[in-house]
Amino acid sequence: MNRRNFVKDNVMFSGALGLGVTGIFAQSGKSGNGEPVVPGQFHLKYAPHLGMFKALAGDDPIDQLNFMADMGFTAFEDNGMKGRSLDLQKQMAATMEKRGLEMGVFVAHEISWSKPNLTNGDTSLREKFLKEIRESIEVAKRVNAKWMTVVPGHVDLRLRKGYQTANVVESLKQASALLEPHGLTMVLEPLNFRDHPGLFLTDSPQAYEICKAVGSPSCKILFDIYHQQIQEGNLIPNIDASWEEIAYFQVGDNPGRKEPTTGEINYLNVFKHIHSKGYQGIVGMEHGNSEQGKAGEQAVIDAYKASDSF
Repeated sequence: MNRRNFVKDNVMFSGALGLGVTGIFAQSGKSGNGEPVVPGQFHLKYAPHLGMFKALAGDDPIDQLNFMADMGFTAFEDNGMKGRSLDLQKQMAATMEKRGLEMGVFVAHEISWSKPNLTNGDTSLREKFLKEIRESIEVAKRVNAKWMTVVPGHVDLRLRKGYQTANVVESLKQASALLEPHGLTMVLEPLNFRDHPGLFLTDSPQAYEICKAVGSPSCKILFDIYHQQIQEGNLIPNIDASWEEIAYFQVGDNPGRKEPTTGEINYLNVFKHIHSKGYQGIVGMEHGNSEQGKAGEQAVIDAYKASDSF
């Protein structure tokens, strides 16, 4: 990372806001529970993505990773990692290892947003999916990832739901057999009906049922709190009910899918609850910024410090 540019940017930002990048840590001197605020002391492994701190860190992905680590984040996720060049994957992996950033999810396969994929039992589509899983295993090993996102695709309107569920379970069983020897986990992400109408996997009980049917440590739930607030609400009870099958969380506030504190979800309570249950995994910051530029990026950091102040 270019430290001179980093310092220069933060001096300018400090003059504009009276805080600077480290200002949020020193502003009050104490966290919500009265303990001294120290940069980097988050209770959970919040994982930003590329572009979230572009104004403060610059365009270069490596500079952005270094900035995340400088701000105290200990994880990173990248839906598009599979599509990045081999050289960039290796550079990012080396930077994450050097800076203590744990790699979160990337998308494991081509998601079908409008047509049946794993739901209709088409063996050619199943083989395509399994081929993509094999490719993703190599990416995961290259970037030290443990998790990859899987979305079963669109419903098949010509098949009853039970048959579709059986088709999905069979595909996931075969994928799990590929993943298990490598200690890797695909996480199934239920998506809400409003943003993604017509998809097969929509809520946490359904994901729980499928994971139980697959019966593998390589097939678990990605509980995206933004999606599930829209789809089913009742967040903490539903998290508790599906807890043993949850391997990963993602967040975004509703409405708007921006950082915590911008919508209706009480993320302070939700994060506190997840932490109290002993969660050691990653919390992916899969949302946009509510404001543009450096001020908006500072607001994201502020929001996570506030929502983590338990």
